Amino acid sequence: MIPDVGAQIHAIARSRGGAAPAGWKRAAYTVAGSLLAMSHVAQSAAQPQQNALQPAGVQAAHIAKLWNLSLIVCGIVFALVLLATLVALVRNGRGLAAQPPATRPPELGSLTQPEHRTRRVVIGASVLSVIVLVGLIVADVLTDRALSRMPVTDPVRIDMIGAQWWWQASYPPQGGQPGFVTANELHVPVGRPVVVSLQAEDVIHSFWVPSLHGKKDMLPGIDTTIEFRADQPGVYRGQCAEYCGAEHALMAMLVVAEPPERYAAWVARQAQPLAQTTDAVALHGRDVFERASCAGCHTVRGTSATGTPGPDLTHLMSRETIAAGVLANTPENLAAWIKDPNAQKPGATMPAVPLADADRLAVVRWLTTLQ
Repeated sequence: MIPDVGAQIHAIARSRGGAAPAGWKRAAYTVAGSLLAMSHVAQSAAQPQQNALQPAGVQAAHIAKLWNLSLIVCGIVFALVLLATLVALVRNGRGLAAQPPATRPPELGSLTQPEHRTRRVVIGASVLSVIVLVGLIVADVLTDRALSRMPVTDPVRIDMIGAQWWWQASYPPQGGQPGFVTANELHVPVGRPVVVSLQAEDVIHSFWVPSLHGKKDMLPGIDTTIEFRADQPGVYRGQCAEYCGAEHALMAMLVVAEPPERYAAWVARQAQPLAQTTDAVALHGRDVFERASCAGCHTVRGTSATGTPGPDLTHLMSRETIAAGVLANTPENLAAWIKDPNAQKPGATMPAVPLADADRLAVVRWLTTLQ
């Protein structure tokens, strides 16, 4: 729970014999906003961290090597510049220490006595800087070539659409299984190349899973692709890396890299139709879902719900999060999300669904059967 920061600040001011000034009120709102953002992070604390310094694929490894090289070179240059500045300050102070700064005459000796040694040092440093910069450019070009040379024989193909503010992933038919659509979560087999076709539905987005590859922009009306390969099993967090509106920071995804046999089992489950239930409460929830506005925005294969503006919910409970990584996928969070999405993700395009409490809980009961 977020504490009432404003009330606490006013209490502190009253204890000191006065009211909280306007500046304190602004500070209270700022701190409260920061705590709200931290609460969203805490709710998603179970998600893996994004870390470009821990590559889990060949593409990310190339980028990490370039980063390490650039960091070392720039660090050395920075240290040398600081050292040169320190030496200059010490030498200047030592030569003029006998006179107060205000009465020191200007040093004009270099006008009549050329400083050959200083000139050689400056020329040498300039030449060395050019060589270092050219070296970094060469390293950048070689890294770019290495990224484009990853073999993509027998790849997994995924079509991804970025929207405000979530991700839709479409898996075409593969291995005799029909295609299917999921949201905010990609599953890929370890050791097999993945080719993701990228599209933007509304504004510019950017696909970025730092443990697997660099960033790739998604432009409305322009199809692009990104290729990567996960060499280690695990769950890797991705993020939209191009500001795309109010909830840009809360537009995350998960990439789950699994051994080939587990990936094949996941594909088989996702390709299956709606799981049937005999639970009376859940069946009532399905009827409410189909009658309400839910069916106009979401698809659940095997029902009359065929909406496309929102995520496909056929296998909703197989996902770890909802609302593009904002909330853990639990019945409590589902109920809160249905009741008031903007309370959880301000600016979300999903409207609040006005349902009686019993009907809302029945809908949640049914959604939990969508395994």
